[in-house]
Amino acid sequence: MECKDILNLIAIIVIPIAAVLIGQWLQSGSEKRKDKMQIFKILMTSRIYGWTQDSVHCMNIIDIVFADDKTVCEAWKDLHDKYCVQNPDETQLRKIQNAQYKLLETMAKSLGYKDKVTWETIQNPYVPDGMIRQWQEQTKSQQAYNTLLNTMVNIVPKEHENTENQK
Repeated sequence: MECKDILNLIAIIVIPIAAVLIGQWLQSGSEKRKDKMQIFKILMTSRIYGWTQDSVHCMNIIDIVFADDKTVCEAWKDLHDKYCVQNPDETQLRKIQNAQYKLLETMAKSLGYKDKVTWETIQNPYVPDGMIRQWQEQTKSQQAYNTLLNTMVNIVPKEHENTENQK
């Protein structure tokens, strides 16, 4: 057997194995990036709503998905610590919001959007005026409903007492 035959035999065996291993490695990296991007997109889109089920789900898996990025994990830990404050005042609420923005900024850098997604972009989400009016109307309706229920609660026991006193 000549040297070129041995090289051909090795190539026939090694190249397919190497191709499979490289393919798996690339696919794994692609999946990780896709998961990171999904978390980032959900947190960016839900930042105007406050809490959503999806945003809470994403926050609970940051440590897993971004385990290879120490800066993101540290930004998440800082935000989590700020969330744990009981009855936050205005100053603490501002610190929480800044920590949320810092987490998003850190994720953007991690995903390669360093100059494209800036602090200003993160702080200024698009919220249409119609949506704000709708939120205000919902708040008014909820307040009116609560007032009505509280009034009913106060009336019902009085009527019950009046009925018992008449007996």
